[in-house]
Amino acid sequence: MMGDSMLNHILSEYYIPNYILVPESEAKKPPCVPSCPVLVFINSKSGGQLGGNLLSTYRSVLNPNQVFDLGETKPDKVLHQIYATLGSLKQRGDDFASAIENSLRIIVAGGDGTAGWLLGVISDLKLPHPPPVATVPLGTGNNLPFSFGWGKKNPGTDRQSVFSFLEQVKNATEMKIDSWHIIMRMRAPKEGSCDPIGPLELPHSLHAFHRISQTDKLGMDGYHTFRGGFWNYFSMGMDAQVSYAFHSERKLHPEKFRNQLINQGTYIKLGCTQGWMFGSLFRQSPTNIAQIAKVKVMRKQGQWEDLKIPRSIGSIVCLNLPSFSGGFNPWGTPYRKKFLDRGLTPPFVDDGLIEIVGFRNVLHGLVLLAPNGHGTRLAQANAVRFEFKKGAANHTFMRIDGEPWKQPLPADDEMVVVEISHFGQVSMLATPLCRSRSMHDPSSPTACYNEDNNSSDEGDSPDDLEEKRKFGAADSFKFPDEFDISYLS
Repeated sequence: MMGDSMLNHILSEYYIPNYILVPESEAKKPPCVPSCPVLVFINSKSGGQLGGNLLSTYRSVLNPNQVFDLGETKPDKVLHQIYATLGSLKQRGDDFASAIENSLRIIVAGGDGTAGWLLGVISDLKLPHPPPVATVPLGTGNNLPFSFGWGKKNPGTDRQSVFSFLEQVKNATEMKIDSWHIIMRMRAPKEGSCDPIGPLELPHSLHAFHRISQTDKLGMDGYHTFRGGFWNYFSMGMDAQVSYAFHSERKLHPEKFRNQLINQGTYIKLGCTQGWMFGSLFRQSPTNIAQIAKVKVMRKQGQWEDLKIPRSIGSIVCLNLPSFSGGFNPWGTPYRKKFLDRGLTPPFVDDGLIEIVGFRNVLHGLVLLAPNGHGTRLAQANAVRFEFKKGAANHTFMRIDGEPWKQPLPADDEMVVVEISHFGQVSMLATPLCRSRSMHDPSSPTACYNEDNNSSDEGDSPDDLEEKRKFGAADSFKFPDEFDISYLS
């Protein structure tokens, strides 16, 4: 058993005093500066009862004022206030506050959508030294935690589990990852609602421009323009359709989705019925990507060029991290010589490139279960552009970082455009089990190639410059104030 004095000494390493957290509090400083001060943000609606239990435990072992329930408190307001306080204290010569700012780390507990919410807020703060983030896996997929070694199973919520996690946070290393911006533009309907998609259809991280800036030049008269960001992936096609069916069912019957294993089982069943796993055995295959979209890519310091999509591809993934759909790596570990012959590089998470992978519409997704399994590696790019015109379908399904939506496609001669581009980075915390690789890590390149030849791959205008310049503008990742956290993973 751990004595009270030893326990208090350990917890003091993470403790932040009230005079930094609560405005106009009395400046009572602890006797020593904490080595790993943390702010903890928990989605109490994630993981069934786990989120609420974890919230109670963290508040019992830390200063309750440094632990925040995202269902009650928005992280942008919290971080703006705390960093404003730290700045004011530093100007008055407070060395303790300066030390807190320099060593601050953030813990976020929830699904990938919750983690993305925090990353967006931190990006918009534009701090000289943004705090690195550790992620507690409370969602269904948990791709972000898994990518950095935090696991994908829901954690324990008892005090010992929390102590263990805090110790891991203290010992974790910082790793930069790329941020990706997404812009979607479509013609506004002549009649009907202002927003063509209901407020619960679009992900909370993708917002209409009028919610951000009335004067933004990227907004065009007669068009709806949405912008947002992601850190793991954007996908379109069959996988997004399955995810949409899962989220729709969860909204209708939230009481059935309080256990991670049950959630994953439901996900697999929906995959079978939606045509993703075995649908082609019973019915005609879904519409392929080449039928509904023209895809263009921009290489570094290059121009837009068409990307040929094989007609067999029914789902496409733009991947930043090596974890998708609960831990699979669609890019896989490529054969080195063939990989280099195609002009591709190892899939680093901080190189300004996104990996583009396709899946066929039969059982192709099952290859990820096999050793060295992977999808069809299509390209790496600094930007990707999808152009949709009237064609084979009136809608498709899209997903960013676990949040899906049903996207209407043109019914006339107009065009829907989705553009993804790179800008900036955020800092994550990684454990020794981290699967992600940095281009600045000397050991990374050899870990990103496979010496066995088992690969089976298929083969700026002024407007663009303006979009690049505007990307990353303040509030570009801002969530609307009125959204319901229970719909966030």
